[in-house]
Amino acid sequence: MNTLKKLAGQTAIYGMSSMLGRLLNYLLVPIYTRVFMPSEFGVVAELYAYIAFLNVLLTYGMETSFFRHYNKENGRAQVFSTAFFSIFSTSLLFLGFVLLLRTPISELIRYSHHPEYIIFVAAIVVLDALGALPFARLRADNKPKTFAFIKLFNIGVNIGFNLFFIIFCPYVFNNNISPDFLQPVLDKVYNPDIGVGYIFIANLIASGSTLLVLLPSVLKTHLYFNIHIWKRMIWYALPLLLAGFTGIINETIDRILLKFMLPADVSMTQLGIYGACYKISIIITLFIQAFRFAAEPFFFAQASEKNAKDVYALVMKYFVITCLIIFLTITLYIDIFKHFVGSDYHEGLKVVPILLLANVFLGIYFNLSVWYKLLNKTIFGAYFSLIGAVITVVLNIIWIPQWGYMGAAWATLICYFVMMSLSFLFGRKYFKVNYDLKSIALYFSAALAIYGLSLIVAAQAEVNVLIINSFLLLSFVAVVYRFELYMKHKRLSGGQHQVKDTKNKDQSENN
Repeated sequence: MNTLKKLAGQTAIYGMSSMLGRLLNYLLVPIYTRVFMPSEFGVVAELYAYIAFLNVLLTYGMETSFFRHYNKENGRAQVFSTAFFSIFSTSLLFLGFVLLLRTPISELIRYSHHPEYIIFVAAIVVLDALGALPFARLRADNKPKTFAFIKLFNIGVNIGFNLFFIIFCPYVFNNNISPDFLQPVLDKVYNPDIGVGYIFIANLIASGSTLLVLLPSVLKTHLYFNIHIWKRMIWYALPLLLAGFTGIINETIDRILLKFMLPADVSMTQLGIYGACYKISIIITLFIQAFRFAAEPFFFAQASEKNAKDVYALVMKYFVITCLIIFLTITLYIDIFKHFVGSDYHEGLKVVPILLLANVFLGIYFNLSVWYKLLNKTIFGAYFSLIGAVITVVLNIIWIPQWGYMGAAWATLICYFVMMSLSFLFGRKYFKVNYDLKSIALYFSAALAIYGLSLIVAAQAEVNVLIINSFLLLSFVAVVYRFELYMKHKRLSGGQHQVKDTKNKDQSENN
């Protein structure tokens, strides 16, 4: 339990930067969805899908490989230096490639009228890739407070420039109220024709500022390249690249395919609605991301402990409980959470429960992935993600033309469920952890039953839905609490009986 408390404490600190920080960042979505039409917001949803792809490509599994070798190699500085030099070199090559081919690339993805978007996207992913290893070293060195501070700084800069370009500048420009000394400055930095492009400009400024803050920690390390360390790291990382790349296909390909598989007159509107409602479901992902920041180094450090598998099983159960509480909180109070996006986007709220449940399966899959990472069988992660990517692409191609974004949501759910199931089955063969499947199944059943009951309640116009849903949520928490107390009492009773039987056996042998 002390170990779990340490993990929970670090998760809370990382959560301050990822959950709270990202939540603050997501508070921009209500602004976006009230300033921009769904078709305009569709541009943001699509290009950030490309950014997610490229972030995985430019880091190519080096973060996890860094954690693995940072704890094993004698020269930690050599591991960091080699990994950073590798990412730095490939990032510069990528940036040069995009600058050279920006026109054909913009034509290929139907942004020939805005080739500058391609430059914005490339610059953002390069700056983020260069900051990935310094952030990873902060995690490996158990410096969550520094990590959190810099992450919050990044988010603060991003939010500040978003508000400046999207709220302040248009207000001043449209009302012509700026003082004489300020007008020349605004004329140089603001052009209303850029529109949603300012979202990417603000992100670019934030990423550049963050890298400047991280730069001193990079420069204090003597940078050189060790080919022998790099070979070990890259062989560990390449399967993770495949797993990460196919994983990001599972996460974002739907937003790309929606544009190309729906009629041109509705595709960007559908994409904008889906992308905005997807943001509501990502609330559960914020918790998973905060947990992951703390859990990944924790799992590796815990591996040498005698009771490691018991700890992994306990972590899984409490992780599932937390995810289900978040799932119920959002779905039972959807009439409140729907105001997160503008009214033009509310027709897409029906995808939220599907995507929430899909993200729960993804979080469980991450917990299960500990077995192939500890056994250096990362190729299995690549296999599972590849299977998931095939499922995602095939189902999206079949279902999007028929059902639009609803087909994309169901494809995501099925993909993550299959990946979770495969990882569990293979994990039992290679690294069996005795997860508390009975409790997990009970909690899942209870959560889904309560959600189903809430839908029935919502159909009754004469009842106060929020009061009844609050009672349903508290009922779930009570069920979990009572069952956990019962199981704890059962374990303690079993342990006492075992001790008593051992004493009786020893006494009989002595007689």
